[in-house]
Amino acid sequence: MSGSARGDERRSASGLVRERVYGPASRHDPEALPEPGRFPFTRGLYETGYRGRLWTMRQYAGFGSAAESNRRYRYLLEQGTSGLSVAFDLPTQIGYDSDDPRAIGEVGRVGVAICSLEDMEQLLEGIPLERVSTSMTINATAAILMALYLAVARRRAVAPEALSGTVQNDILKEYVARGTWIHPPGPSLRLVCDLVAH
Repeated sequence: MSGSARGDERRSASGLVRERVYGPASRHDPEALPEPGRFPFTRGLYETGYRGRLWTMRQYAGFGSAAESNRRYRYLLEQGTSGLSVAFDLPTQIGYDSDDPRAIGEVGRVGVAICSLEDMEQLLEGIPLERVSTSMTINATAAILMALYLAVARRRAVAPEALSGTVQNDILKEYVARGTWIHPPGPSLRLVCDLVAH
């Protein structure tokens, strides 16, 4: 049986000895880089990388309604997914409610429609927010969707510090490539920066 099969992290599956962390000292490099897990995180967020904490496995998904998407997310979590990646429909991405005449034909087509706190609660029903990392692919309305997410957590008495995940929050991409922006660049950048500061 190899060393790694016995749980010995000092040996690879091939039985080769490996260091806990490789860095400048391993290469006798005179220019020291910061250690992994330390600011500015140029060598990763965690000291031992994915050996100490597995990556989050997500599948990008969003289906029509909050209830349909919730069923999918719960299924994915039962199958071993460790995080959610929420796909929103176009009206949600540009701040339209599903009953807005400008949203006709687009509601729930490329993701889930979220118009209210009740929709977000239904989307996350039965999902332990303090144990599941949630990624939301949203830009122009990122602050709004994040606020709804935080409101659901608050209603469940889950502290903000217990939550993990991210929002895409990349408004510049919308001007350059995609086009789902709402406000002019100045106010949009301010909103994006305010969300980062929060």
